Amino acid sequence: QVRLVESGGGVAQAGGSLRLSCVVSGYSISEHTMGWFRQSPGKEREFVATISWNGGSTLYADSVKGRFTISRDNAKNTVLLQMNSLKPEDTAVYYCAANSGLGYIRIHAYEYDFWGQGTQVTVSS
Repeated sequence: QVRLVESGGGVAQAGGSLRLSCVVSGYSISEHTMGWFRQSPGKEREFVATISWNGGSTLYADSVKGRFTISRDNAKNTVLLQMNSLKPEDTAVYYCAANSGLGYIRIHAYEYDFWGQGTQVTVSS
């Protein structure tokens, strides 16, 4: 069974950093697009970052560009999200997602097939 497990969330002060990790089991991510999304209560899932199958292409939401970095280690079946210069508006549950198709850039939640349970990120002012 495909399982995505996020970790690394917690509480950070504005301007601080957190590193999120997504470990995937039951599925090889080596040929597939991976992404990070976030969601606050009462809001839709918001695109954060995506990375192509080989890490050759990345794309970020304007709100996090220059502050967040997505990376992947296909050998470890793991995707990371380094979050720097955190802002209170970054507060959300962060979800890792995997696409089952061709591994090009994808920015819409409906394009992803497998999701983790999420990890809470809270940024204090």
